[in-house]
Amino acid sequence: MNIKIFLPTRKGSERVTDKNTRIFAGIEGGLLMVKLRQLVKVTNVDEIVLSTNDAATIAIAQSLGSSKVKIVERPEHLCLSTTNLQDLIDYVPEVLDAEHICWTHVTSPLVTEKDYEQAIDCYFQKLQEGYDSLVSVTKLQQFLWDEEQQQYISHNRSLKRWPRTQDLKPFYELNSAMFISSRQNYLTYNDRLGENPYKYELPKLKSFDVDWQEDFEITEMIYRKMILSEA
Repeated sequence: MNIKIFLPTRKGSERVTDKNTRIFAGIEGGLLMVKLRQLVKVTNVDEIVLSTNDAATIAIAQSLGSSKVKIVERPEHLCLSTTNLQDLIDYVPEVLDAEHICWTHVTSPLVTEKDYEQAIDCYFQKLQEGYDSLVSVTKLQQFLWDEEQQQYISHNRSLKRWPRTQDLKPFYELNSAMFISSRQNYLTYNDRLGENPYKYELPKLKSFDVDWQEDFEITEMIYRKMILSEA
């Protein structure tokens, strides 16, 4: 299984100061250290490519002392708050030569090494079933209103005004924890997913993505409860 992990970070954070490297749940090196420790334990991956322009991030990664972590300094024009995600996607196959790529983020600290191993195994299995990529999702079954259409999109009110939530139309949120695809898909579609991705459902608690300060604090509490208490 020729697969490598792509872990992008950049210097600065507009919504949470030093989000990636500030102390998280008492851990020096923060979310970055948490994620690197998880990823080096993933048994079905041999290399983690850390793409960054941040000196603090590089120092933390080097302090881990793992030969599995390869640091690639990313060009500054791909590290701006205004950087187009498409430009970063196009950059990935330039720095990863693996046949398959698992793109993940430090902002998903509740996704553990076992989750990655299972998702990667699932990806290769689903390739045999006709899927060409895998994306982690969170299932949503809630009452959803579309402001543009001025109507509910979760159910048909003419049939039943207030159905049980478990009977509502399911939607799937891409939670940014994992995008697994072939390098060829990056080159063919200029995208980190193919045309027929398998939706890999994660439990809600594992799906937290740290984007805002309240996300950081909530995820920190869950991490202490779920991960540290079991260690």
